[in-house]
Amino acid sequence: MSDDKNKNIDADLVRSLADILNDTDLTEIEVERGDLKIKVKREVTVAAAPIQYAAAPAPVAHAAPAAAAPASMPSDPATIVARSGEEVKSPMVGTAYLQPAPGSDPFIKAGDKVKKGQTLLIVEAMKTMNPIQAPRDGVVAEILVGDAQPVEFGEALVVLEA
Repeated sequence: MSDDKNKNIDADLVRSLADILNDTDLTEIEVERGDLKIKVKREVTVAAAPIQYAAAPAPVAHAAPAAAAPASMPSDPATIVARSGEEVKSPMVGTAYLQPAPGSDPFIKAGDKVKKGQTLLIVEAMKTMNPIQAPRDGVVAEILVGDAQPVEFGEALVVLEA
């Protein structure tokens, strides 16, 4: 019975899907044709990410030394409970950038008043710059990430207060 299943598998299609994964930096792709379902996955190793992450909070530490601990330990329950206001979270995995171009002024600083739809920062994912906008009017209470810092899906980036 497994021979019948193998006859229906298109090896060229599997190779093409694997090539797409490599070319696009995707980690998973799935195709269905009738009863045939092919899913191609690859493991991603992020060994270099902690090195970049450890170096990235330095600008935040210079701006506000008290904020350095929450930026480096976002999973600390005491830190999460202590935050007041609305957290603006990353909609994707990528790299956060606090200014539109290297050497230019940051989009926002702690204490800035922002309007709904205003760009707070950028998250680069798959070589695409994605502006992260304010969900409402408010005041930037805290910036939780450093420039060029890797971020995860759902990670808090900025805290807005009324």
